[in-house]
Amino acid sequence: MTRKLWLTLLAALLLTPALQAQEWSTEPLSPIDQQYMETQRERVNDLAMRHLNQKLARDKSDLKLLQELLDKGVVRSDDSETLQAMGLIMGDMLKQEHGLLWIIYIDKLGRSRALEVPGTREYLFPITMISRRAEVGSAVDVAALYAKASTIIDEIRREAQFR
Repeated sequence: MTRKLWLTLLAALLLTPALQAQEWSTEPLSPIDQQYMETQRERVNDLAMRHLNQKLARDKSDLKLLQELLDKGVVRSDDSETLQAMGLIMGDMLKQEHGLLWIIYIDKLGRSRALEVPGTREYLFPITMISRRAEVGSAVDVAALYAKASTIIDEIRREAQFR
């Protein structure tokens, strides 16, 4: 066994308890993450311009625009990438309204873009809020999803005050 392999195995054995104690971590968005997210925003904006003759306003009025894209069949239930881009748009609204932070959440399943509720260790995953429902054929009520997420954020903040 080479020294390098032996040191790698030793490090893995020593770090395993620490990793088991916390099975997830977070990190800031990388420039690549930020660029990808901007590309997703542009994707939804382009669809809205082409099919609805509207552009994203980057405020809560976009909830209606997202709903129209779904209702008119512009975005199909098997178009995961665009559905997740729509989740990003909804996440941007949650971020703006509730003062949240986009971060990368890392667990045993990989990296996910998530919204952190500052001052807590609580996270929301708006990227998949629309796609998971649409992909299984459930009706998606974008405004209701947004309202539910807002309620959860408010509950998280109330609970954090009593800790």
